[in-house]
Amino acid sequence: MAREKLQIGVIGLGKFGLRFAEYLVELGHDVLGLDNDPVHIKQAQANLTQVYLADAREKEVLEQTGVAELEYVMVSVGDSISASAMISMFLKEIGIAHVWVKASNSDHRKLLEKIGVDRIVIPEDLAAKQLADRITHPGFVDYLPFDHDLIIHELTINQTAGKNLRQLDLTNRYKIQVIAIRPGSGAPARFIPNPNDTLAEGDVLVVIGHRGQLDNIKL
Repeated sequence: MAREKLQIGVIGLGKFGLRFAEYLVELGHDVLGLDNDPVHIKQAQANLTQVYLADAREKEVLEQTGVAELEYVMVSVGDSISASAMISMFLKEIGIAHVWVKASNSDHRKLLEKIGVDRIVIPEDLAAKQLADRITHPGFVDYLPFDHDLIIHELTINQTAGKNLRQLDLTNRYKIQVIAIRPGSGAPARFIPNPNDTLAEGDVLVVIGHRGQLDNIKL
């Protein structure tokens, strides 16, 4: 079942903030955007639910524009650490339940942690780490948000073709969990697969496990 439509605020409509907001709209949510740059406002007007040309460093602005009534707010105000920290502090003071902030570096992260924001994102760090993992660990798909050592990985069936998941016993042998099978035949993926289904050469298992447990597994 799809989640209900959310009302989400995005403060700072530069490249990251605007793209984040546009993705949210594509997912069916209402997005209220704030920025103090008329160019950014003009770019955002066509796609976002509401946009305001305003300076979010003023607490009254957050209340007057309706930001204070939202459950989720993302702060993405470029490289201005002071502006980011001030806005984040105001958002927590007015009772926003989930304040997410784009940080520019580790010092910025430390400051935001002291303020008590709920989620901190450094896009460049995450992109660099994902690229490095894709090169180092063929089959890497993504991290799980609560543990970056716990990853989603793909394993292709070769020499174990003809066996089933129960026979492979991957959970006990390797401490990994199969969450889906993508058949090599091109058929639709099967989620939470039947452990008795026979695996064919070229089938891809989508698994969850810690990166160290996934090294050198050959199927």
